[in-house]
Amino acid sequence: MNPKKFNFTYLIFLAFVSAMGGFLFGYDWVVIGGAKPFYELFFDIADAPTLQGWAMSSALIGCVFGAILSGILADKWGRKNSLILAAALFIVSAFGTGYVNEFTPFIIYRLIGGLGIGLASTLSPMYIAEVAPAKYRGQFVAINQLTIVVGILAAQVANWGIAEAIPQDFDGSQILASWNGQIGWRWMFWAELVPAGLFFLLMFLVPKSPRFLAKDGDDQKAIHVLKKIGGKEYALNELQNMKLTFENDAGRKILISELKGKKVWPILVVGIVLAIFQQWCGINIIFNYAQEIFTAAGYSVGDMLFNIIITGSVNLIFTFVAMRTVDSWGRRKLMLLGAMGLAVVYAILGGAYYFGFNGWPVLVLVIMAIAVYAMSLAPITWVVLSEIFPNRLRGMAMSIATFSLWVASFILTFTFPLLNDALGTYGTFWVYSGICILGYLFIKNRLPETKGKSLEEIEMELTKEK
Repeated sequence: MNPKKFNFTYLIFLAFVSAMGGFLFGYDWVVIGGAKPFYELFFDIADAPTLQGWAMSSALIGCVFGAILSGILADKWGRKNSLILAAALFIVSAFGTGYVNEFTPFIIYRLIGGLGIGLASTLSPMYIAEVAPAKYRGQFVAINQLTIVVGILAAQVANWGIAEAIPQDFDGSQILASWNGQIGWRWMFWAELVPAGLFFLLMFLVPKSPRFLAKDGDDQKAIHVLKKIGGKEYALNELQNMKLTFENDAGRKILISELKGKKVWPILVVGIVLAIFQQWCGINIIFNYAQEIFTAAGYSVGDMLFNIIITGSVNLIFTFVAMRTVDSWGRRKLMLLGAMGLAVVYAILGGAYYFGFNGWPVLVLVIMAIAVYAMSLAPITWVVLSEIFPNRLRGMAMSIATFSLWVASFILTFTFPLLNDALGTYGTFWVYSGICILGYLFIKNRLPETKGKSLEEIEMELTKEK
């Protein structure tokens, strides 16, 4: 179809509004790191490692349950209404986390925020994939990863901007009594209210996904949305393709047993493994444990904070590279590049730690790892997950894949200190290098190329009898 016939202004609006879920995912995920030194003193948990870990990881529990709920809600309420719920959860979490004066309510509001992340991380890319034309779907779905990265960077900048400078000779009691220790950490969470409120309001202006409408039997509304995207001819052709994949499904309840069928199960396995690999490739350790990574390389705390801004900026720049290449190079090629690229960088990085190289060589290798990840596994995994599952089962299947991702993220976050203690920083990165090699072999053998194909073409290709 002639690209000029597509209403790109409308498509960009739909993509960016729904991708605000990604922005809030990134912001909520990272903001707690900047508040950590202050709320730990406020809640008197600075000397309680277990409670510190619970505060940092509690949102992950919410993410897991949010991912489970996302499939049920997406298939029952639709993608749009479920994203509105996610926005409301972000608002409640942002306000409550900054308002409370006791640790238990703080955790409860972090769990609520985690529910929002679990919903948004599944539904935002799914919605975008279902409204974007096949030829440009990769670029549009990658917008979600772009907003995640911008959200991460926004949280890092907000934390830096909100916090007042603290003299180096201040002890814990002086920090607790300071503006940062009493009020500043609250504003780090409250700053999220602005994008969360905007997301909530704007989601009322976007239509329901045309594929959800067609699955629900509302052909006229589906046609209306599709015509607005690409004109009458495009709308009729897309609806016809959707109907082919929905044959004999009208009014039939979705059963989880369908995911075990011989046509669907192999696709679900690919989605689950890719979701797990996106986390177990190890890059998020650099974001979650930046202090340990850079301190081990000889950097001071001040240098570490500056390095975090550098890594966040590189993450953003190379996400643009992914958006430029996803629909030309293809998903499979970028995933293979990411897996092998990280394997090589980690092997060298482990060697740098082993032989005691400090300072800029380590920073350069960390930046290279983030650059490779940002242009490959970070955004492309979400693109692939939003594409490969059948229309009828997409909500449930993607929620299972996202559930697997968040469980993997929890395991990664939990095990890093253990691996780092047992194997040293060098050994830990060599373990991640080995995992990346295994990921490369899996992608090479099991992941087909999906660029340029409609969701219905992908479904018919992947579910045809072998």
